[in-house]
Amino acid sequence: MTRFPYLATAVAVVSAAFFLVPLAATINFSLRMKRGEITLDAYRWLFRDDTFVSVLGFSAAASLAAIVLGAVLVVPTAYWVRLKLPAMRPVTEFLSLMPLIIPPVVLVFGYVRIYGTSSVLPLTMSEAGTNLLLVIGYTVLSLPYMYRAVDNGMAAIDITTLTEAAESLGASRLRTIATVIFPNVRSAIVSGAFLTFSISLGEFVITSLLNRPAFGPYLVQMGQDYAYQPAALAIMAFAFTWACMALMDFFATRKPGQGILPFIRRKTA
Repeated sequence: MTRFPYLATAVAVVSAAFFLVPLAATINFSLRMKRGEITLDAYRWLFRDDTFVSVLGFSAAASLAAIVLGAVLVVPTAYWVRLKLPAMRPVTEFLSLMPLIIPPVVLVFGYVRIYGTSSVLPLTMSEAGTNLLLVIGYTVLSLPYMYRAVDNGMAAIDITTLTEAAESLGASRLRTIATVIFPNVRSAIVSGAFLTFSISLGEFVITSLLNRPAFGPYLVQMGQDYAYQPAALAIMAFAFTWACMALMDFFATRKPGQGILPFIRRKTA
């Protein structure tokens, strides 16, 4: 007879409580804007605030741009290192960890110094250039997570055989990466995209110092000025992040001819 896994169950319950209890407390607090009543006034206040919609849309767009840029940079790099330069893997792994070592404040001051007013390429002098620096900053911050997710995905497939098969059919190296390698590591890219989106959406240091109208500084400012609205804002950001992740998962795993209903049934089964 198999024994009931008491220890594993206890660990799972404690871990779930560690995550769910603060979330439930935040939800409860966000509904107490009127003393003695459960009301959605804090959420209504946010939806009536034009700034909330604009900063959320700006952060979502910047995060998605960082995901695309990160995938375009990381996938060919990891592919080439594994295929042609396996001895360089320790070096690339070390370089991918640098954003965890260098504080974001150092990174953004380096951007301002290099791309400031006295630079040959003064990106900070225009709104589009500053937005580009912000996306690059998000990409750099998420590099450790995106690189490891893609590298693990590369380890699960035989890229040498896939490359030889593609080249034997006349595919160029660029077409091999785009039509063979990318689809085979799609789930790994989505895993890295989840982390990239979560990091970028709430990032504060780079966004604030570049003076961009993003969600992180807005959330901090709301926490300084109000009591109940920041709790509602945190819950809405949590729900928005998970909704975006579900959509990314859907579009990454969808096959031709599949619709949204089969996807929902598969996820809820």
